[in-house]
Amino acid sequence: MIKPIADLILTPDQSRYSLVVAIAKRAREIAETAEKNREVLEKKPVEIAVQEYVNHEFTMIEKTTASDDTED
Repeated sequence: MIKPIADLILTPDQSRYSLVVAIAKRAREIAETAEKNREVLEKKPVEIAVQEYVNHEFTMIEKTTASDDTED
């Protein structure tokens, strides 16, 4: 994913790494579905996944890590 594009579609609280992982997972799903249905895709699966994300057709959910505020 090109850095300037990621900067345009990410909110300040979202991780670039999470975006790349989400796009890659969705692209893999698209490719597997097309292969299973014997479809020929006009665009690359990554392009389709990015467009779906921009159009809010899928979202990514980031896990938040527990803070280090543990009691001794």
